Parts: sequence; structure tokens; C-alpha cells
Amino acid sequence: MFLLYWFSLAPLMPLVSVQIKICDGVLRRHFWKAQIHTHSSIIGPMDTLGGLLDAPRARGAFALRAVMNSPWSLRDLAGSPLTLIAGVAGELWLIADDGDPVQIGPGDIAVIRAPTHYNLADSPATPPQMIIHPGQRCCDLNGNSLHEAMMHGVRTWGNDAEGSSVFLVGAYEHLSDISDRLLRALPPVLSLTHADWESPLVALLCDEVIKDEPGQAAVLDRLLDLLLTAVLKAWFGKHDSNRPEWWRYQGDRIIERALRIMHDKPANPWTMDALALEVGASRASLARRFQERVGESPMTFLRNWRMAVAADLLCQPNETVSTVAEKVGYATPFAFSAAFKRVRGVSPQAHRAAAL
Repeated sequence: MFLLYWFSLAPLMPLVSVQIKICDGVLRRHFWKAQIHTHSSIIGPMDTLGGLLDAPRARGAFALRAVMNSPWSLRDLAGSPLTLIAGVAGELWLIADDGDPVQIGPGDIAVIRAPTHYNLADSPATPPQMIIHPGQRCCDLNGNSLHEAMMHGVRTWGNDAEGSSVFLVGAYEHLSDISDRLLRALPPVLSLTHADWESPLVALLCDEVIKDEPGQAAVLDRLLDLLLTAVLKAWFGKHDSNRPEWWRYQGDRIIERALRIMHDKPANPWTMDALALEVGASRASLARRFQERVGESPMTFLRNWRMAVAADLLCQPNETVSTVAEKVGYATPFAFSAAFKRVRGVSPQAHRAAAL
């Protein structure tokens, strides 16, 4: 259990010393409190959720503190793969094109998945006064930029620097930062009230987002990853009817073992016979139980997991298509490239070029 926790947070470890230096001990206390809370709230038995939640790796994510005074309303057409809205002070409404309006107060949080378009406003009745376009470009209804007029310091934006409604926006801007499996598992909009969960991460992100210091973008990326992980774990834990099929395997030791093996060793040349032998089940029993509890066959899960790992590795400047192919179990770059394009819709080279 400890090893899983360490693996899941491994990308954060190099940043710990940076954060301690930046904040002279203050962030040290908050960061480790956040880590301990995340450890206790999201780490349980090895499960597919653990694999999915290890996937978010923000790289230059969009992070902003918004301050608004009524009346206000904005239309978001940015199309970010995943966006978090966290209430800090006052109240606001999230009005998605499909679905009921969601009120967000202090401590409440919402997650919006692309391609959902939505309004944020002081009231569902307030018409949009501005539009957020792809690239987080903000314009009025006539297309004129509002960037300069609405910026109030480091990552602080709004129609009034002293606005009574304060909220945080964190957006993953690249599809490669979020696995396809995670996006498919989420509804267009999910939300938690402050009564549904408790975490120091929102307050910590609120403190950090307005700092302009060396390495701060990387700090914000990792905090956003932690926040998203904690939010999704809490939401899945509370909403039984919305849990995806792969959640239901929990308690089945055969499936748990199979998932752990594929998660930890994607490069192995797994076959159904080899996997069944490793987990101590017959081939037919493993195939049936895996399909029933995870919602897909073991080999389909393995293929998709390999592609998720590959997509992350391709974003690393020291990796090549050949080295990534080897690390995810393909004998040749050609075979890997064909499989990657079949699953992701683009070639490894195109994915890498878009991500870097």
C-alpha cells in the first residue's frame, strides 16, 4: 500500500525541496499535510482507479484566481480537456449546455470534461458578457480582447480586484495530460460540496497561484494533479450510481492481481495464458471475471494502458519512438506506431509534436 502511494506521487518528489525553499517552511507544512490527506483519502487497495488517477500530469496547466462582482457572466468555449472550478468566497453558478445549473460556494468544487461548453455567472439568469476562447483568450461579445483590462496582478483576473466572488480555475490544456480512460469514465460535469469532502489543497492552491517565483509553474502543475486526484477519488467514493464498471472489481483478488501486474509491467509480453498462470486462475475464468468487473477484456485493458503510458513517455524530451515502443512491450517501432495510431487517432510523432 505504501509502495503504491509512493509510486503515485513519485512525480511530486523532486519538487518538495523546491517548494520548501520557496516558502521558507510555510509550504512545507501545508504540502505535507496535503500529501498526508491525499494518502489517507485516495490510497486503498490496488485498483484500476489508482492507475487512472496516476495519469494526470499537468504540463503548463492554466491556473487562475478569479475575482468578480455582480452582475457578471462568462461563456467558456475554450474546450480544455478537463477544468476544475473551486469556490473560495461568495457564490457562483456553473451552467452547462446540458444539465442542471450547479451552485458553487466556498469549499465546493466542480470538474468539467470536454467537449462540454458552459457559462459561469453570478446567477443562471445573467447573460454572458464575455467569452473564453481556446487558449484561454478572453474577449467581449464583439471579439475585443479583455486580457489587459481584467488582469489584477499575478494570475488574478476579474471585473473587480476587490470582487466578493472569488474562485480558482485550473485547466488541463493538453489531451496528453489526461488519459483517455479517465476522460471516458467521467460525466460531462461532476461536483462536490464542502460537506462532501475536506482537503487543504484548495487553500494551498489559492495561496500559491498568486506567487511569481522561480519554478512556480511546476509547483502549480503538481498541486493541480493532487487536487484533481483527491476530488475524483472523493466523488467516485460517494456516487455509487455513477461509478464506472471498472470500479466494481474491488474485492476480487484475481482481478486485483491481474490489474496490478499489467499496471506495473506493461512491457512484459503478456498473453491470456501467461496472465492466467500468473494470477492463479484458468484462462476462461479470468476472461469472464475481468469482462464482468472491469467492462473489457484483459488484453483490451492492457493495450489501452500501454498507450496511456506511451502517451506520457512521448512527452519526455529524452525519449524516442523506439525507446517508448520497447518500454510498453512492442518489438518494433512500426508495430507500436500502428497500435498507437489505432488507439489514439494520431501517430506517436504527431502526438509528441503537439505535446512538446
